[in-house]
Amino acid sequence: MAFETDEASVYQIRARHRNEEVRELIPSDYGGVMVTDRGRSYDSHTLSGIRQQKCMAHVIRSIGEVVQTKVGRGRSFGKRLIELLRESIELRESDRCGEAVDFVRESERLKREVSHHLRDRQMPDPDNQRLLNELGRHNDRGNLLRFLDDPSVGPTNNRAERALRGAVIARKVSQCSKTDDGAETYSAFTSVIRTLARKVDDDTLVDALCDVLGGVPLPARSL
Repeated sequence: MAFETDEASVYQIRARHRNEEVRELIPSDYGGVMVTDRGRSYDSHTLSGIRQQKCMAHVIRSIGEVVQTKVGRGRSFGKRLIELLRESIELRESDRCGEAVDFVRESERLKREVSHHLRDRQMPDPDNQRLLNELGRHNDRGNLLRFLDDPSVGPTNNRAERALRGAVIARKVSQCSKTDDGAETYSAFTSVIRTLARKVDDDTLVDALCDVLGGVPLPARSL
């Protein structure tokens, strides 16, 4: 797992991905917003007090997988929800670029339409009912369209995905960690390096890392 903020990057390598592992880094009274995928670990009641933003890319992909298995009217619920969520993302992007027209009015309209679409009701299709129950619950908690109200919150967790990609590739190339101590060392070292890389120039990264490690001297450099 990767946890990414403006100040630090922290990596975890664990045999299981449960809310216990999440709470090692994110306390139940965390005051920020967690942008997460649809993993059940984040839906634990122990984390229910934390504001979240579910990754719209993951949500739209999950809805699309259900839509592809349906025919006729069974497709309409998911298709309409995808349209509304994509329109919300496009509105946010337009606002970020300074191109949105009446952003407040449009965002309020979209929130109303999404809430109406996810209103509590009985649906004839069990897969659509499952989506309605889960996404309706998240919408009631503000976890779907929070990015429309808070410009500091992104609509996807691409930031964490990008942070995780390099570490995952490196672990696979090295045939993964062989021991728990090795996994802990790798995650700690990677966390330090990525955090430092956000704060210093590439030319001074090695020097900054040596300072963090207690003033370890640099080897002689050939010129």
